[in-house]
Amino acid sequence: MPSYTAPLDDIRFLLHDHLDLTRYNELRGFPDASPDVVDAILEEGAKLAQDVLQPLNRVGDTQGCSLENGVVRTPDGFKAAYETYTQGGWIGLSGDPEYGGQGLPAVLSLAVGEMMSSANMAFSMYPGLSHGAYSALHQHGTPEQKTRYLPKLISGEWSGTMNLTEPHCGTDLGLIKTKAAPQEDGSYKISGTKIFISAGEHDLTSNIIHLVLARLPDAPEGTRGISLFVVPKVLVNEDGSLGARNGVACGSIEHKMGIHGNATCLLNYDEAVGWLVGEPNKGLRAMFTMMNEARIGVAMQGLAQSEPAYQNAAIYARDRLQGRSLTGAKAPDKPADPIIVHPDVRRMLMSQRALNEGGRALLYWLALQGDIASRAQDAKAREAADDLMGLLTPVLKSYLTEQGFAACVDAQQVFGGHGYIAEWGMEQFVRDARIAMIYEGANGIQALDLVGRKLPANGGRAVFAFFGLIDRALKDSEGDETLKPWREGLVAARGDLEAATQWLMANAMANPDEAGGAAMDYLHLTALTALSYMWLGMVRTAVAKQAGGGAVGAAFYENKLKTARFFLDRVLPERTMRLARVKAGAGNLLALAADAF
Repeated sequence: MPSYTAPLDDIRFLLHDHLDLTRYNELRGFPDASPDVVDAILEEGAKLAQDVLQPLNRVGDTQGCSLENGVVRTPDGFKAAYETYTQGGWIGLSGDPEYGGQGLPAVLSLAVGEMMSSANMAFSMYPGLSHGAYSALHQHGTPEQKTRYLPKLISGEWSGTMNLTEPHCGTDLGLIKTKAAPQEDGSYKISGTKIFISAGEHDLTSNIIHLVLARLPDAPEGTRGISLFVVPKVLVNEDGSLGARNGVACGSIEHKMGIHGNATCLLNYDEAVGWLVGEPNKGLRAMFTMMNEARIGVAMQGLAQSEPAYQNAAIYARDRLQGRSLTGAKAPDKPADPIIVHPDVRRMLMSQRALNEGGRALLYWLALQGDIASRAQDAKAREAADDLMGLLTPVLKSYLTEQGFAACVDAQQVFGGHGYIAEWGMEQFVRDARIAMIYEGANGIQALDLVGRKLPANGGRAVFAFFGLIDRALKDSEGDETLKPWREGLVAARGDLEAATQWLMANAMANPDEAGGAAMDYLHLTALTALSYMWLGMVRTAVAKQAGGGAVGAAFYENKLKTARFFLDRVLPERTMRLARVKAGAGNLLALAADAF
C-alpha cells in the first residue's frame, strides 16, 4: 500500500523563505496569514490529508461510484470524510468573509489543496469544483444569487459543478445545443445533455449547484451566443430552504481509466429551472472565471500526483535489493545493494524531485499573482499580475500535467514489475494523473491558447513583462559567484525563448499553421524558462538562509542546492531541442496527405 507524507518543509520554505507572504501584508487577508497561523493551517491540513483522505484513496479506486435509481453513491468512507472536511472550514479558506469564508490568501488555499489532492485526487475534486462555482458566482452573480448560493457553497453544505461539454462537442463550445427558454418570471427552462460532468451527482451534499452553458432562442451562432445559467439540483425556496427536485437527472456515470472515486456523469436537463448569470450571450466570459481557476487546480493535480509517486518510489529504491553498484558493493553485508545506488534509478528520482520542487515554486508564485490581481489597491499592480496569470496559466496546466504524468510513469518504472501490480499503488497514480492532461482544455489547446491568444494580447504586453521580470532577476544576481551557474542558465533560456518568440512573430501571422506546429514546443520552452527563473530565486534564498534564520533546517537548504544543480545540468538543456523544433516549421507536420495516415 502506498503512503503519503505532506512535504511541509518544502511548502514552508516557499511560503515563508522564498515568497515571504509577510511582504504582501498590504493585500486584503494577508495580515491574518501570519507565519504561525500559516504553520498551524498547514499542519492540520497535513493531518487531514494523511490520516483521513489518503487511506480512502485505494478504497475509492477499487469501489468507484455507483448509480442507483438516479442517485450516485460515493465509495465507503467518502461521506464521513467530507463531513470532517467541511466541519474544518477547508472549502472557505480563501473565501469572502461576507459569505462565511476566512478571507486568507489563495496561495495558502492552493498549498492545502495540493496536500488534499496528493492524498486523494478523486475526493478532492468534489470541494475543488465547489470552489470554482463559488468563484464564478462571486464575480458574475447578482446580489440575490450570491446571498442564496455562496454561503452554502463555502460551508460545503452544497456543492457545485461546471457544465460545458456535450456529446457532440468538447473544446469547440460554439457547437453547444443546450437551450434556455425565457419564462415570464425571469427564470429560464434549460433543456439538453451535458457529459463528463465531474461530481455531477453524488450523495455528499443535499444540493448541487450546476453552472450550465446554454443558448437563448435569439442567440448568435458560435461562441458569441453562449449564456451561463445557475441551475440547482434542488430548487431553493425564498427562505433558503430546499424545495422540489429540479428537472436535471444523472443518466449514467462514466466507467473510466482513473479517478474512480469521483462521479463523472452524463446529466440530462429536461426544462430544468435556471437563472441567468451575468449578461446574455456573455456566458463564456463568466465561465472562464471558473475555467482559469480550474486550470490552475489541474496544474496542481499534475504536481500532486507526482509528489506521492516520487515519495513511494524513493522509499522502494532505498529498500529494494537488486544487483551491485557499478563502483563496488555499497551494502556488503547484504546479498545485493539497494537499487538507489544505480545511476539510472537516481536519474528517475531526481527528475521527479526537480519537477516537484520547481513546479511547486512556480505554481505557488502564480497563485500569489492571482492574489495580487484580485486584492491589490494599485491598478497597475493588478494589471501586471493578471497579465502574468493569463500568460502562464496555460503553460502550467499543460507542462505540470504532462511532466507529472511522466513522473508517475517513472515511479512505476522504479518499482519494476511491482509497479504494474495494483497493491503497490503506482499504477493508480499513473491512471489518475492521465486525465489532467485532457480535461479543462486538452494540453494541445493550452498551447494554441498561449501562442494564438495570450502571446499577442495587448501587443505582447504580458510576455514582455515576463522578460522584464527575468531581466531584473539577472541584474540583481550580477557579480554573485555562487549564483553564476544558474544565472548563466537563465540567460541562455531567456535567449532561446526570445528567439522562439521572434520566430513566431515573423512566421505565424503569414501562416497560422506555423503557430499550431510550434505551439507545444514553445509552451515547453516557456515553462523551462519560467522554471529556470524560479530556480535562480530559490538558490538565492537557500544560500541566504543557510547561515540561519530560515523556516527549515540547514540540511534542507543544502539538498535544495543539489536539486537545483540537477535541474540546471539535466533538465534545462531540453530548451535547445525545443527551440530547434519551433524553428523547424510546420511543413514536416503537414507533408503527408490526410488519407496517408
